[in-house]
Amino acid sequence: MRLFGYFRSSTSYRLRIALNLKGLAFENVPVDLRTGANKDPAFVSRNPFGSLPMLEVDGHDRVQSMALLEWLDEAYPLSPRLLPEGVEDRYVVRDLAYGIATEIHAVNNLPVLKYLKDPLGHDQDAIDTWYRHWLKRTLDPVEARLAQLGTGDFLHGDAPGLFEVVLIPQLANARRFAYDLTHAPHMTRIEAACLALPAFVAAHPDNQVDSPERGQQ
Repeated sequence: MRLFGYFRSSTSYRLRIALNLKGLAFENVPVDLRTGANKDPAFVSRNPFGSLPMLEVDGHDRVQSMALLEWLDEAYPLSPRLLPEGVEDRYVVRDLAYGIATEIHAVNNLPVLKYLKDPLGHDQDAIDTWYRHWLKRTLDPVEARLAQLGTGDFLHGDAPGLFEVVLIPQLANARRFAYDLTHAPHMTRIEAACLALPAFVAAHPDNQVDSPERGQQ
């Protein structure tokens, strides 16, 4: 199993967490988004989206992180399951996880931010304002939903699942863009519980082979 990703890519981060939670060994293959390595013809011939992550398993290439996460849960039904058994519980997890994945990542991913800068000509302050606007638009309702549900350390049960796998990378991005999370006690409580777990620590961007931070540790 080989995971083609980028240390700071939130979608790659998702897959690393999920693979770690399930105890699945994988080779981490860096693809540098900054240099456009994901658009190299050899890579695009395998993944026409030119996106990350890409998971190679038994000679098959699979892409699109949310589809990959659900595929992992079906192909490797190991504990912990990313989705709970009950249909209503599964809905709640998907509701919040897909809200973050589709409403934040779709407008705040690296290609969008690059397009805002060139050719549209926005400076970094404007781009940062854009980023924080879309964070607030979705993270505020996610926090309100968590308050309604009365969650503990995790959204469902006593272990992290699909929601946490998607949430933690997005909160890491939020902190990079100096987004104020003091108003989000439920999300930050869940974040603290997750970041205390080895699966999340090993998946953190700073601990990846292509992270500049790793060489300074």
